[in-house]
Amino acid sequence: QVQLVESGGGLVQAGGSLRLSCLASGSVFSVNVMGWYRQAPGKQRELVATITSGGITNYADSVKGRFTISYRDNNINTMYLQMNSLKPEDTAAYYCNAVIIGPHGTDYWGKGTLVTVSS
Repeated sequence: QVQLVESGGGLVQAGGSLRLSCLASGSVFSVNVMGWYRQAPGKQRELVATITSGGITNYADSVKGRFTISYRDNNINTMYLQMNSLKPEDTAAYYCNAVIIGPHGTDYWGKGTLVTVSS
């Protein structure tokens, strides 16, 4: 089991910055990939960015060059999403995700943190 807790959401003006954090606990040593997803009102949940246990990153085209995903001190227990140059269309609930790959693989989700970008 892996438990995920997000923090850092809030209200920010367009052009501003926020840093989201995801604290992971439990069987973190088994996690292969972690990521951030978001869901805006009335829309489906979408990928924002992922990072492997080895530090390989992947971003949605809509956030490339503005958002950065990372681990704290290369430790998978704490993951960040640095969000710069925020736009109103970035408004959404942001969710932390952890994936264990394999025949008994599972993915885990946090409860989310709300980001609101005003114009």
